[in-house]
Amino acid sequence: MKYERTQKIEEYILEHKTVKMEKLCEVFKVSPNTIRRDIKEILKKGTIEKVYGGVTVADNSTLVSFKDRRIIHQNLKLKIALKASEFVNENDIIYIDSGTTTVHMIEGLKNKSITVFTNNLNFIIKALPYPNIKIIALSGSLDRTVNSFVGKESIEFLKNLNIQKAFMASTGISIKNGITNASIKESGIKKTAIKQSSEIFLLIDSSKFSSLGLVTYAQFEDIDFLLTDSIPKEYENFLKENKIKLELC
Repeated sequence: MKYERTQKIEEYILEHKTVKMEKLCEVFKVSPNTIRRDIKEILKKGTIEKVYGGVTVADNSTLVSFKDRRIIHQNLKLKIALKASEFVNENDIIYIDSGTTTVHMIEGLKNKSITVFTNNLNFIIKALPYPNIKIIALSGSLDRTVNSFVGKESIEFLKNLNIQKAFMASTGISIKNGITNASIKESGIKKTAIKQSSEIFLLIDSSKFSSLGLVTYAQFEDIDFLLTDSIPKEYENFLKENKIKLELC
């Protein structure tokens, strides 16, 4: 019970960035002493730190680890990924980007005969039981922060491919700064995957709107489909102006 509660508290803080202790007591219906003990346990992981009267996401976490990102909006990410998998047809050649949303596409793809290029280690592992899915992994070094393979080898390999559909993830998006990512190491791979693909699908939950990652890897108008749960009005107008198809999940 305590472990489950601390997980939920950590998820709440990671989502809301900075939270007062009183708010945590209110949301989780526990005493201040209980919240203090739970926060003490979470602090050991280094994902959050104390501020006056509350807690905030740690300043040194430019990249939140794959494990910590995976717990945020879990059900929402699954719905978005399942919707994305509906666009994949038998015998398609596709690219699956690294990320905590794209990894869930395996649930909608496991009965299809397709070829998948990917640097997403977690997707590769989840695809192992399904011989109908031909996996071609990008070479390179494993970045354990994001559980993906990165490096010049991956980029050079992608340059020779003709991919039908690319399913991309993002740390944040904005009309001004485009589609952004927190990892410099991954940005070149993402750029190349988009360049080599005929159709681009971006999978994001609504928390990513107007957020900003370290590196812009594509302009907003570069994508063909946006899959999300809800969208601000100004973004909806932008999609219409640029003939980008919207799929609300």
